Amino acid sequence: MRVLQAGRAEPKSGETRSAVVFLHGYGANGADLLGLADPLGDHLPDTLFVAPDAPESCAGAPFGYQWFPIPWIDGSSEEESARGMAAAVDDLNAFLDALMVDEDLLPEQVAIVGFSQGSMMALHVAPRREDPIAGIVAFSGRLLSPELLADEVQSRMPILLVHGDQDDVVPVQSLPEAAEALQEANFPEVFAHIMKGTAHGIAPDGLSVALAFLRDKCGF
Repeated sequence: MRVLQAGRAEPKSGETRSAVVFLHGYGANGADLLGLADPLGDHLPDTLFVAPDAPESCAGAPFGYQWFPIPWIDGSSEEESARGMAAAVDDLNAFLDALMVDEDLLPEQVAIVGFSQGSMMALHVAPRREDPIAGIVAFSGRLLSPELLADEVQSRMPILLVHGDQDDVVPVQSLPEAAEALQEANFPEVFAHIMKGTAHGIAPDGLSVALAFLRDKCGF
């Protein structure tokens, strides 16, 4: 098991009542998303923000990390990608377990906000955990192996899918595909927001919707 190194932004109130875990995209690092703690933290004063670096160095980005190899980008094999994914799943589960113990938090006090490959990890890992977390915000990602979800789901939580309609990295069609699979797996609360005129990124309107979701559905 690889220990994930994480940056953190402490609750502005000084008291931790909840936590948001940021999962970055392919070739980035935890610091890439931790900057979102500033605008979010103003409205979530009791929330700790943590942003781990993915476990593997990224071949295509010397200072970045990856959760698992992507064959059509880095030339890895499907087998290498699957092995990397399986290892990263174990690493992320261990990270979440340790976070809850260290911060004395229950699963329903922890939400995950992912971007791109980080969203893929969030949507894969959280539903297969025994206890439901507070919720998932998945920016610009997709649901991996949607055909397996209904049989493998262990817990259900509110999910917000957010995607730019000009995304040329992960097609916007990934959003309705994920939503359909989640609903077929009986997730009771699946929400969606399309960021108009937005490529592979997070626009202000998407962040505002994410904040509202964290407050309304996660109770943060």
